[in-house]
Amino acid sequence: MISTSDFKGGTKIELDGDPYTIVEFQHVKPGKGGAFVRTKLKNLKTGNQLERTFRSGEKFETPDLIEREMQFLYISGDEYHLMDANTYEQIFLTSAQMGSAKDFLKENMLVNILFFRGTPLEVALPLFVELKIVETAPGIRGDTATGGTKLAKLESGGSVKVPLYIEEGTVIKVDTRTGTYVERVK
Repeated sequence: MISTSDFKGGTKIELDGDPYTIVEFQHVKPGKGGAFVRTKLKNLKTGNQLERTFRSGEKFETPDLIEREMQFLYISGDEYHLMDANTYEQIFLTSAQMGSAKDFLKENMLVNILFFRGTPLEVALPLFVELKIVETAPGIRGDTATGGTKLAKLESGGSVKVPLYIEEGTVIKVDTRTGTYVERVK
């Protein structure tokens, strides 16, 4: 059981049969009446956010969440095939279930998948991935001083903005949380 006094950003609770994560919270102690906690919650199934107020000391169930490390195998049509490295069990996720993770996914990459009662909810990529640029406008000598950017298509199918001097075939590091260029690798 999780009490309102245990609330922190990222804490997961079960509310009305659905798993939620706490995005923001604020403990309020008014001069008159009982204390309460004002929260902003994100539904892990739908992604919708809602604001709720709870009495101080209210208790909630811990959701039945399991995180499993899985290996991305391949794409077949709109299905992404993943395999549990320990049990060799395979699952198939749609493009919608993959969300923005599909833009930075390479074959054989290890990802963490969050399950709620056996149903996959979200895919968590490593914080940084190294991807090769397959298409971009040619770089021009001397473009390093201006600080401009251009769009580059990655081997995974996603796109990021990169500095003007980066060329096709270059391997870059991408921050998967923000989808931004970090540095040139080779």
